[in-house]
Amino acid sequence: MRPLAPAVFERLDMLEWQLCRRLGRYNLYRPWLTTLRLASGLGDWPAWVALIAALPLLHPESGWHYLIQYSLTALIAIGVYRLLKTRLCRERPFITFVGNVSRQAPARDRYSFPSGHTMHAVMFLTLTSSHLPGLAPWLVPLVVLIALSRVGLGLHYASDVLAGGLIGLLFAWGSLALVG
Repeated sequence: MRPLAPAVFERLDMLEWQLCRRLGRYNLYRPWLTTLRLASGLGDWPAWVALIAALPLLHPESGWHYLIQYSLTALIAIGVYRLLKTRLCRERPFITFVGNVSRQAPARDRYSFPSGHTMHAVMFLTLTSSHLPGLAPWLVPLVVLIALSRVGLGLHYASDVLAGGLIGLLFAWGSLALVG
C-alpha cells in the first residue's frame, strides 16, 4: 500500500508542472532571472538575519525581546519544516519533469514540500508587521518576489509555496499568541 502523501503529490505534480514551465519561460529575460535569483538568495537567510540583528536598533524598548522571539520562532519552524520535508519527500519539479522544467538556481536538497524560503518570508513579514508595521511596505515586495522566485527558478511547485506561506503564517500567529 502506497502512502497517501506521495499519491496526492503525484496528482498535484501533473496539475502544476505546466505552471512551472510557463513561469520558467520568463527566465529568458535576463533582468527577471537576475531579480528572481537575488530574491531567492536574500530569502535563503541574509534578509532575515539582517532583520533580526537590526531589531534592537529599530525598536530600542523591545528589540532584544523581539530578537529572541523571532530567533526561537525561526528555530522551531526550521525543525518542523525539516520534519515535513523529510517525511513527505516530494521531488522538486526539475527532478520530476527533467527537460520540461529547468532549474535556474541551486537546490539545497532533493525535496520541495514545503517551501522553507516562503515559510520564513511570510513568518517574518507577519511578525514584523505586528511589531514594526512601518517596515511592512518594504518587506511585502520582497516576500512576493521570494515566493515567485521559488516557482520561477524551477525549485518548487505553487502548492509548495502556498503551503510554506501558510505554515509561516501559523508559526507567526502562534508566536504572537504565546509571546505577544
